[in-house]
Amino acid sequence: MAVPKKKKSKARRNTRRSHGKLTAPNVIDCSQCTEPMLPHRVCPKCGYYKGREVVQVSS
Repeated sequence: MAVPKKKKSKARRNTRRSHGKLTAPNVIDCSQCTEPMLPHRVCPKCGYYKGREVVQVSS
C-alpha cells in the first residue's frame, strides 16, 4: 500500500485546496420590477423576461 514518505506542508495543502472555494451567485435587477434575480431567467416576482411577459404570476 502506498504511504507518503514526507509530510505535505500546510502551504502545499492550501494551494491545492484554493480552487475548491465557493463563489457568490451573480444577481441582477429585473428591468420590469427591479427585484433581484438571476440572469437569463424569468423573474420569479413578475414573470417577465427581456421586457415581455412569459409566465403569468398569481399575486
